[in-house]
Amino acid sequence: MMNCRTVSGAAAVLLAAVLHVGPLAGAADAEETLTLAVGQRGNWNTGIAALGQRAGIFRKHGLALEILYTAGGGETQQAVLAGAVDIGTAIGTMGALSAYAKGAPLRIIAAETTGGADYWYVATASPIRTLRDSDGKTLAYSTAGSSTESVVRAFMRELGLKARPVATGGPVPTLTQVMTGQIDVGWSTPPLGLKEIDQGKIRVVARASDLAVVRGQTIRVLATRADVLDKRRDAILRFVDAYRETYEYAYGDDSKAVADFADFAGISVDIARRTREMFSKPMLAPDEIKGLDIMMPEAVALKFIAAPLTEAQVHELIQIPPPRN
Repeated sequence: MMNCRTVSGAAAVLLAAVLHVGPLAGAADAEETLTLAVGQRGNWNTGIAALGQRAGIFRKHGLALEILYTAGGGETQQAVLAGAVDIGTAIGTMGALSAYAKGAPLRIIAAETTGGADYWYVATASPIRTLRDSDGKTLAYSTAGSSTESVVRAFMRELGLKARPVATGGPVPTLTQVMTGQIDVGWSTPPLGLKEIDQGKIRVVARASDLAVVRGQTIRVLATRADVLDKRRDAILRFVDAYRETYEYAYGDDSKAVADFADFAGISVDIARRTREMFSKPMLAPDEIKGLDIMMPEAVALKFIAAPLTEAQVHELIQIPPPRN
């Protein structure tokens, strides 16, 4: 069984830094441990490591994973840069560009999500029909520096909205805030919220894929620090190889991956299958960061970075290892 913790805010960094999380049950002495910060427990796209752990794929590559769950990509990136974990998954690409441009020793080792299945919604009784109706309203994203923040800011810029962005954490606390009237427009990602949509409790008003800056662009990445990549290169390379293998397993014909995800996320197999369909296989392909030519000027316009990165800077930041087998 996986050793997991759920943390949020500054506690994510503090817990990871000072709390020793014991080795996984049954982990062999020969296995090398890597610590991961993963945003949004229960999401399909962030569940690759958990699925690979359950299937024994990381163990086959000589690795044991210790996973800390955060409220979003901003907290995940903070944990990586603070030295609290070795690898962060689902870090917002624009957030990574911003951190690197400010001198952070961040290194991207794989793509995580290209395109997006995230969506924004309101309570069914809300008068808001589309995001254009949200002027003067509160608009949710997960954490500062996350991909959802970049999407919200892009929506506001494209539509000329005067909405007030609010960091609400993960989909579960966001849903609570929407249903209690604390937030006007919430955000979520499959499978979270599908049951409420089916029950008619919430209504989708926008999808991340509505934006050109999201469609076909890699909006989330996996990253580590430069010193970890230098000192533990072999372990990082094995991790990326195991991640690739798990990705293929997750989209294979074997229904076990769907059943394992349903058990991991606490949802029905039907919802798990629907969720996988919403994240088409190309969306989670790990080997290429797509759309930097579109995202770079958008990151400047949204004030994530002051100027586009040079070719040399991009080469230093993005270091996806080629497959070794």
